Amino acid sequence: MHEPIIDALRRGAAPEALAAAREAVAAQPQDANSHRLLAAALRLGGEREAALSAIDQAIALAPEDSDLHLERAGLLLHERQLDEAQAALARATGLDPNQFPAYIIQGHLALGRGDLEEAARLARTASRIAPEHPHVAALEGGVAMRRGDVDRALSLISTAAERAPNDPQLRHSLGFAYLAKGHFAFAEQAFRRLLEQDPTSRPLRVLVADLLRRQGRPGEAADELAPLLEGADTTVPMQRLVGELELQAGRNDRALALLRQTFAAQPLDRRNVLPLLEAWRRENLFDEARTTLDAALEEHPEAADLWRARLLFEEFASDAAREVIERWRAAMPDFVPALEAQGTLHDRLGQADEAEAITRRITELQPGHTQAELRLIDGLLKRDPDAAVERVESLLAQAPDPNVKRSLRQLLGRCFDIAGQPDAAAATWAELHAEVVDQRLPLPEISTAALRLPDLAPLPDPASAVLLLWGAPGSLVERLAITFQHAGAPLRADRFGAQPPNDPMQRYTTVPGLVDGSLDPAYMVELWRAALPSRGINDGNVFDWLLWWDNALLTGLRAHLPEAVAMIAVRDPRDMLVDWLAFGSPVPFALSSPEAGARWLAATLSQIADLHEQDLFPHRLIKLDDIANDPTAVAQAVADALQIRVAVAPQQAFGPAHLDPGHWRHFRDALGDAFDLLTPVARRLGYPAE
Repeated sequence: MHEPIIDALRRGAAPEALAAAREAVAAQPQDANSHRLLAAALRLGGEREAALSAIDQAIALAPEDSDLHLERAGLLLHERQLDEAQAALARATGLDPNQFPAYIIQGHLALGRGDLEEAARLARTASRIAPEHPHVAALEGGVAMRRGDVDRALSLISTAAERAPNDPQLRHSLGFAYLAKGHFAFAEQAFRRLLEQDPTSRPLRVLVADLLRRQGRPGEAADELAPLLEGADTTVPMQRLVGELELQAGRNDRALALLRQTFAAQPLDRRNVLPLLEAWRRENLFDEARTTLDAALEEHPEAADLWRARLLFEEFASDAAREVIERWRAAMPDFVPALEAQGTLHDRLGQADEAEAITRRITELQPGHTQAELRLIDGLLKRDPDAAVERVESLLAQAPDPNVKRSLRQLLGRCFDIAGQPDAAAATWAELHAEVVDQRLPLPEISTAALRLPDLAPLPDPASAVLLLWGAPGSLVERLAITFQHAGAPLRADRFGAQPPNDPMQRYTTVPGLVDGSLDPAYMVELWRAALPSRGINDGNVFDWLLWWDNALLTGLRAHLPEAVAMIAVRDPRDMLVDWLAFGSPVPFALSSPEAGARWLAATLSQIADLHEQDLFPHRLIKLDDIANDPTAVAQAVADALQIRVAVAPQQAFGPAHLDPGHWRHFRDALGDAFDLLTPVARRLGYPAE
């Protein structure tokens, strides 16, 4: 619906854009984007006041959308002031005073529709007319900000704002530059100055309140917005926003008063349902919740969100829950979520046949429904694994999506395994790994040279709590990480995320550098420490989950980080290889073949055996073979290793159970060559040869 509007705006066809935008608003009056595009069309047609009204309506519908506030700032260019400024420039330069404001306005229009190249071109043209004019900097800063170059935007706009400190357009731009940089307090100050000049501006007040919220001050944000609830033009989104802020501030009574109103006005809007559910829960108003939701369901019997909400206020396996589900199914007989709720109820009551019947009905209504198919396959695996293989193969033949096919092939390998076809299972998993080798991380280089290790330095006083956690693929080291996280330990798993630390423990070049002497071990530890504050660690206490381990690290750790303890997860290396094939690993290492994986595992685990046999560094080996699927046992193993008390993680946090210890023996024929590579190190780690 929006494409014709955007196309007309791009061509500068104001009447066409305006007609299309008005049609979109009429068709979707609650769509903030339609009002935004209407504002752009009105502005293109020269109807500035109407454009401002349209963008204000968009902000009323989506008050937390910062892009809408940014576009409103562009609308606040005052043509009269620009004309006067340009007239003064023209007297000095002899240029046409009408060109400059037109370029600036067109540039902001281009920004509003996302045409950054056009906006940059218009900024360059305007700068040739008046290179020092602050509105050129504002436009250039807007382009830089939309391109993600926030530092340049802030530099341009702040310099211009120093030359014209009272210019509202620059004040807006400066506020948004601070906002993009994450400097919420500075942004609040910039917008608050504008609000003081225009205290009736609803969008400015909303923006200041949002900045207060981002600073962790929800109560002040709610107070800032309170005046907007006093007029007759109060909107449901504004009531909901203030109610949510009151809820965040812990002022539950105030929140309830507002959230009841928003739900009564628009009970089918999920955004009105969710915060009210939380308010009811906090105040234990379960009877009110039931009564209110039942009344709403009388009027809207096919509102799935209301049925889900209603079920939250009953103990799930109770008679009351059964009655709610029966009502839901009567209102929506073949609605899949209602059937899913019915199936879950049967599961809770131990009614396996009834649950499977419901699941089959779901697959009839929605062939390929993921959860239902998995439930059916899980049931087949328990009583007829060959039938499970056939069902997965039939789903594979029907699946059009390559990603779905990969998931099904992974599952097919597991079905082959349970069905007693280890050759087919291993071949399926190996093929899946081989297909994505070029999309995975290369296996880290393992040092082979004999290194001269420094003496272990004495513990500093006081000593920080430093634990270096690691486990090779298939070790299930993630179960230790989950246990630490649940217990509130200072675990950092950021090495596995989108913004990993920039330190030597993250780099592939570290081990070669330590071996050939190009990386000083003391400097390695110094860089690791220097990165801690950027990871949110200011007291030196850190449990650092590492991507890789190599004993070459000991050249630095022994002398310069003696307070650290290495905690290393291990299992029978042959089980680790099978687990890596079947389930992957937290670090997406490339596994070109089972033999290549076994060769690398053997080399890296041999270093762990050296570490343990020669006690090269304070360490704890946690053998997870018999306890990996038991959160209580894992917590006890950690507690015993560190002599501390450790809370037990919930069972569901561990996810699906992995292979039982010794399962590798089922794959003796399929993976015999790989196991031959791993048997020597398995024996060194205390596992039997057979």
